[in-house]
Amino acid sequence: MDSPDKDNREESRKEEEAKAKGKALVDIVNLVSLFGFLYGSLDNRLDFDEALARQLKKPSPNYRTRLESNLLACLGGISLVLIILQFATGILLLLYYRPTTAEAYQSIIEITNQVPFGWLIRGLHYWGANLLIGAVILHMIRIFFTGAYKSPREFTWVSGVVLFIITLLLGFSGFLLPWNQLSYWTTTVATDGMSAIPLIGETLKFFVRGGLEVGQLGLTRFFASHVVILPGILMIFLAIHFLMVRRLGIADPL
Repeated sequence: MDSPDKDNREESRKEEEAKAKGKALVDIVNLVSLFGFLYGSLDNRLDFDEALARQLKKPSPNYRTRLESNLLACLGGISLVLIILQFATGILLLLYYRPTTAEAYQSIIEITNQVPFGWLIRGLHYWGANLLIGAVILHMIRIFFTGAYKSPREFTWVSGVVLFIITLLLGFSGFLLPWNQLSYWTTTVATDGMSAIPLIGETLKFFVRGGLEVGQLGLTRFFASHVVILPGILMIFLAIHFLMVRRLGIADPL
């Protein structure tokens, strides 16, 4: 018969082998995964875990009413969610949209009636744009009346105003893209108003339209602005805005 000491040594050896296999499996997972890279070798050198915890555990102000805590204080986050929705649905629409005066309207009809769930994606993009503008306006009103724009958050407020202007320009540039009667004549009337601007009005109207009237060049410029130029500027100012919010924190209510 085997002695108890021998049995204990055998069990200890098996436990050590199991631990070694488990550690080897963890090392393999860490080697091929971002999680292991961030919380393993990189974290040992840069304290990534500590930095992340410090950012996620920033204190939030104590608001006076449940309405402020549950809705008004979340309008910035709601706006961000709607921006992400606009990017996602816009990319899907971009797969089928054709930005030419001969095919733009027909491509919208095909997206709505023939592409699977195209009506849903277009509806989400359309109503998401309206909700985004509304959410940004309400967010800015809340910031203004609670005095959250005051020192040291002036630059956060300025970047927010720029984001608001870009949001309006995105809505304006996207309105022409369906190339139907409503979008064409609304854009014509809106660009006509630019001629009232002193000194540069006529030049600005000609540049935006791409000619004397809204045509193919104007549609191309609106499409490029809506899909490339304005989203790029939006992402830059979003990064600046959120960096300032994270750096300075959220202002306490008055």
